[in-house]
Amino acid sequence: MLTVERGAAAPLHKQIYDGFRAAILRGDLRPAQRIPSSRELAAELHVSRFPVLNAYAQLLAEGYFESQVGAGTFVSASLPEQRMSVPEPAERPVPTPTGPRPISQRSMLYPTFRSTPVIRGWGAFGVHQPALDQFPFPIWSGLVSRHSRNPNANAIHYVNPLGLERFRQALCDYLRTARGVQCEPDQVMIVSGSQQALDITARVLFDPGDAVWLEEPGYSLQRIVLKAAQCKLVPVPVDEEGMQVSLGIRKSRKARAAFVTPSHHYPLGVTMSATRRIQLLNWAQDAGAWIVEDDYDSEYRYESLPIASLHGLDVHARVIYIGTFSKVLFPSLRIGYLVVPRDLVERFIAVRHAMDIFPPYLYQEVLTDFILEGHFTRHIRRMRQVYSERRTALVNSLKTEFPANSGIQVHGSEAGMHLAITLPRGHNDLEISAEAARERLWLWPLSPSYISDQPRHGLVLGFGSIAPENIPQAVRKLRSILRM
Repeated sequence: MLTVERGAAAPLHKQIYDGFRAAILRGDLRPAQRIPSSRELAAELHVSRFPVLNAYAQLLAEGYFESQVGAGTFVSASLPEQRMSVPEPAERPVPTPTGPRPISQRSMLYPTFRSTPVIRGWGAFGVHQPALDQFPFPIWSGLVSRHSRNPNANAIHYVNPLGLERFRQALCDYLRTARGVQCEPDQVMIVSGSQQALDITARVLFDPGDAVWLEEPGYSLQRIVLKAAQCKLVPVPVDEEGMQVSLGIRKSRKARAAFVTPSHHYPLGVTMSATRRIQLLNWAQDAGAWIVEDDYDSEYRYESLPIASLHGLDVHARVIYIGTFSKVLFPSLRIGYLVVPRDLVERFIAVRHAMDIFPPYLYQEVLTDFILEGHFTRHIRRMRQVYSERRTALVNSLKTEFPANSGIQVHGSEAGMHLAITLPRGHNDLEISAEAARERLWLWPLSPSYISDQPRHGLVLGFGSIAPENIPQAVRKLRSILRM
């Protein structure tokens, strides 16, 4: 911030010059950063343009500024770095926290966020990483430009907490045909990814102390949301047929809800059997409980047609369905959705409105046209083939490098964008993933997905972002790290 004093000994142009020079040397103004025009700055400081023009001329002459015809005035991009490092002046002390600094106990229920090696890198085995090189960005950018140049006035002022109606209608049409989800637009809420969907759901459904079933192993960020809601977590083991519902009933028959990934379990990749699905729905109806179905990447199945959603079997409106575009498009899009039983819609809207009022409209408009013009279906069809090739290459390479007597077991290779391997005794997946990151292999450890203190050790391997021809070499590097 630049200020001047009319009664000061230094003339106005010198004060302006000194202020800019000091800001540049401190690093507050960076190379190539645009400077206000002389007219703008004069109006800001309530002075005439002459002292501003004189100061700018001196800064240009000394090389602190550079002028670009038709573009404006900028901090010189060629300033050497050593000129940009000077001590902070004494009049700008760094604030020191003192005195009582209370925060809520609820905030302490959230673990400290730390960026781990496995989520920093891009490439071989990165989980949740789609094949961005295959995404039709020219089409997408054209749709973004269309709606940016010609915005819909009603959409700009849109205040419906559920989201854009035409997007919800297009989404319903897709879900009915592709996932067997029976819903209408007034049951669909657009959210910022599946994590916000989980948070809103927890706020609506649970009171402190409510018991909830969770898959064991399961999605760790789901646990964080439920711990923050002060729920009692009931881990229910997963086998080759999915969640063991009968065991969940024995452990907590009157649980308030069950959280499941029935079409493609995360992280082991199994599909819940029809028997277990019916058993789970019957339990929910008998217990007056809810089922939260997270259907995060079910579009991709390689040895059969996509499995219909659990929601499509629900005749008592007990299932809350969560979906996302993070896997099928790209993660930073941050668009997901909830399909809510009609009698809960009012409460979901109330909570959503208090959180952030309504979702941003632009990418809803873009994604609506992306769906209606057929680009989405073509993209899914193309990516199913791409991921099938990468999945096959990974499975074959694992079989080659880790024969049956190695103790390595492969799980969940029939669907999705990842598979899991479990390791023989004596291997620590956290240590292995840290070592692998130094070799630019991004392995997701399995053990943090368990609530119990006796987890299985293994690795979750994504194959979305690695080309088939690079997979054998990456698997050989993995074998070297495992020393097998």
